[in-house]
Amino acid sequence: MSSKDYSFTQNRELSWLNFNDRVLEEAEDGSVPLLERLKFISIFTSNLDEFYMVRCGSLYDISLVDKGYIDNKTGQNAQEQLNAIYDRTESLYERRDEVFKSLNKLLKAEGIYNLDFEDLTKSELKFINKYFFNNILPILSPQIIDIHHPFPHLLNKSLNVMLIMENEGKTLYGLIPIPSSLPKIIYFPNNPLRYILLEKIIYEYVNEIFSNYHVEFRTIVSVTRNADIVLSNSQIDEDEDYKGYMKKLLKKRTRLAPIRLEFYKYSDPNLKKFLCDQMNLQENQVQISNTPLEMSYVYELFNHVDEVNKTIFYKLSFDPFYPKIPNFVKDSKIIPQLKKRDFLLCYPFDSMKPFLRFLKEAANDENVISIKITIYRLARSSSIIKYLLEAAENGKDVTVLIELRARFDEENNIHYAGLLEEAGCRILYGFEEFKVHSKILLVTRKDKNKFQYITQLGTGNYNEKTSKLYTDYSFITSNNAIGEDAVLFFKNMAISNLNDEYKQLLVAPFGLKKNLIEKINVEIDNAINNRPANIILKMNSLTDREIIDMLSKASNAGVNIKLIVRCICCLIPGIPNRTENIEVISIVGRFLEHTRIYCFGTGDDTSIYLSSADLMTRNTEKRVEIAFPIKNPILKLKIMHMLDIMFNDNVKARKINDKGEYEKVIRSVNLIDSQNYFMHDNFTEYEEEDNVRESFLSRIAHFFQR
Repeated sequence: MSSKDYSFTQNRELSWLNFNDRVLEEAEDGSVPLLERLKFISIFTSNLDEFYMVRCGSLYDISLVDKGYIDNKTGQNAQEQLNAIYDRTESLYERRDEVFKSLNKLLKAEGIYNLDFEDLTKSELKFINKYFFNNILPILSPQIIDIHHPFPHLLNKSLNVMLIMENEGKTLYGLIPIPSSLPKIIYFPNNPLRYILLEKIIYEYVNEIFSNYHVEFRTIVSVTRNADIVLSNSQIDEDEDYKGYMKKLLKKRTRLAPIRLEFYKYSDPNLKKFLCDQMNLQENQVQISNTPLEMSYVYELFNHVDEVNKTIFYKLSFDPFYPKIPNFVKDSKIIPQLKKRDFLLCYPFDSMKPFLRFLKEAANDENVISIKITIYRLARSSSIIKYLLEAAENGKDVTVLIELRARFDEENNIHYAGLLEEAGCRILYGFEEFKVHSKILLVTRKDKNKFQYITQLGTGNYNEKTSKLYTDYSFITSNNAIGEDAVLFFKNMAISNLNDEYKQLLVAPFGLKKNLIEKINVEIDNAINNRPANIILKMNSLTDREIIDMLSKASNAGVNIKLIVRCICCLIPGIPNRTENIEVISIVGRFLEHTRIYCFGTGDDTSIYLSSADLMTRNTEKRVEIAFPIKNPILKLKIMHMLDIMFNDNVKARKINDKGEYEKVIRSVNLIDSQNYFMHDNFTEYEEEDNVRESFLSRIAHFFQR
């Protein structure tokens, strides 16, 4: 029997499903433009797909090989968690269907038509008929399923028309894979805002495809497969390079075990049983959806509306927003500015351009002797890679630690690793058991026989695309102590030393959690001795049981704790004698909240760290992560200002109650949407140090007196 106290914790998977339900709530929000609401349904769907591929895939594997596994937040085994997930998913499908149906009606009223066959005019039917025979039928690969035509492998998340047919008194099954090479949407030439999805066309023409059979039933299905591929160095041949092994491993992803079966609109008990038997699925792993099974078409539609009708597009989408260049960044060269002051860029409100300017300057600066960087995810067309290649061409020593196991970005990273290697860059691939998720870049200059370090540390990836969509911090400093830690970090990465001591940085897997627990203990000691004691944490997810237990201990000691947790939160706040001094909110809005902030203390002694790490066991114990200190009072004030605004958000924020459920925030008579506030906020810096200190202390005091 486990001795764990489950009274103030909840299962991470069910917490995640609650979060995705919160995403769906944005699709229901009448204040969000219609096309953006449709995108939130697409985001909800892709989130759920990845959740099944990764989390359900992992639990499925555990259920087969580790019968003794118990979740340390609920006491459930793997199969019990899977059953709870399947049960919860059914209600989410029903809710998504209602929202999608409602949105389609609203979009039709605005002139955008997602059509079924019965909606088509005579001219549209004629157009589709010609389109089918000329463009679709020639590349279809239909088949029957019998002893001579065995059940085929259904690719992960591919769409397939399945049929029950009769021929000469015999019943058999048919299959038509929907080609991924064809356009997902077919627009009508007489009105380009009227469209029909490809799968609906193929579904309608099954009698033409199987003309020698009588079709008794037809539907569209999709199978989701376990995508949680596992890397082990013991599986790599001695004469095989790491990139080559990863390429082979990725091919397995589409062939791993099925974890979910989806039907579009219509199901048949005999067909369901047949497919479950073929793929070794249980009935509770089958879902029926009235929403298209593949929703990525929404992004194509979004761009199409923008191209063909600007008026409707601007009416039904968010107002354009362009990240600004902060006013502390001058038009002159970046590196001389960094010698005088630190930069803190706040994406997407600040542009990534100052960082890119800095990297380009470094690549061409005659005094720069080396550039070292860790890479986890990059944009498809990356300026980061361009400037690293430029640096290598200019004779700089370029070292790139690139993580090839960044899930679903593996192929992109393999491609870039090859380009960098060919250009003469030194490539490192990290560790077998620890993913390198830290975001750090070190530029070393030699000027007048003295070494100078400029270090960039971030909460998010070096990705130009996501810097416009995710909220993240990018900190650039010429602080020598941080630079020396960065030198030590890259040396340790090169010699596989994960257990070293750093003076400024907190580095996982061995230094981050230990130091955070020490800081929590300091606040506990402050509370016990009747001194002000405060903790503020912002992250994507909180699952680490040891951290959760420490926060509960701090709450019981009287520490005032405020958390912003966007996604999974396994801690339930407001439980008497457990978490009653903890407040948790989540913000879901136009941009994906991605910053990680750790604050401890009050007044002048408040310490602030930014980090690449969430407080999840995978991050604190199984990844290389970095938390870095912010000591500049101007920048500390800016961060506290932003946290204050977020905790006053009463539009996009939701409070987690003592049941672990989201509820709307009732706070103030004025509506505050924190992301919208930052889009229009010009707060960047204070010029006088005395004013900064007074403002900082005032902000801290106000924060915890609310």
